[in-house]
Amino acid sequence: MISFKGTQFPKDVILFAVFFYVRYTVSYRDLEEILAERGVQVDHATLNRWVTKYSPLIACNARRRKAALDRSWRMDETYIKVKGEWTYLYRAVDKFGKTLDFMLSKRRNKAAATKFFARALEVNGLPRKIVIDKSGANTAGITAINRMLKRFGCPIAIEMVRIKYLNNIVEQDHRTIKKRIRPMLGFKSFVSASATLEGIEVANMIRKGQLTPGLCPFVQFAALAA
Repeated sequence: MISFKGTQFPKDVILFAVFFYVRYTVSYRDLEEILAERGVQVDHATLNRWVTKYSPLIACNARRRKAALDRSWRMDETYIKVKGEWTYLYRAVDKFGKTLDFMLSKRRNKAAATKFFARALEVNGLPRKIVIDKSGANTAGITAINRMLKRFGCPIAIEMVRIKYLNNIVEQDHRTIKKRIRPMLGFKSFVSASATLEGIEVANMIRKGQLTPGLCPFVQFAALAA
């Protein structure tokens, strides 16, 4: 359970504000005005702190509570600008487009790819195969993971498929994330960018029906804080 102890606002108000920001195309100042119209006076800087603090906690719960996924994965990374510099959002979906995992990284190299694959395996289990593009870093990352698995006694290596057109499904999925962040004025810090993107990914998972289909999206989001 996520603790809201010490906050000056009710839990539901905080969760509503965080969900509204990561789900819809609004700025913090827009959200400040929307809440004010509903009788909640909260500064846009406070809204930013809420998103930065609670989005990663909710995302951690969402990653572990989502429905079981297919063992054929599609993995790719997309560019995200933070403080005027490019960073890399690693993302993986299954062959049906359901979100597996996500991670913002300052680097695009073997170490970052290996870290992402290890993180994805921890929550989602062992895939049968992973489809990637022809990135040397991602190839090296899967190779490193297979070596680790072999050392731990796993008899079957993860199949690596390097066919770009098979990765179209994850590349198309990037668009939903990019569409949400495009109207933003830009991320001022890596921590804020990572937290916001994790919240956006959770909202995207809810939209895909990966948590509790049939329930109101906000109810599903709020349940992740319980």
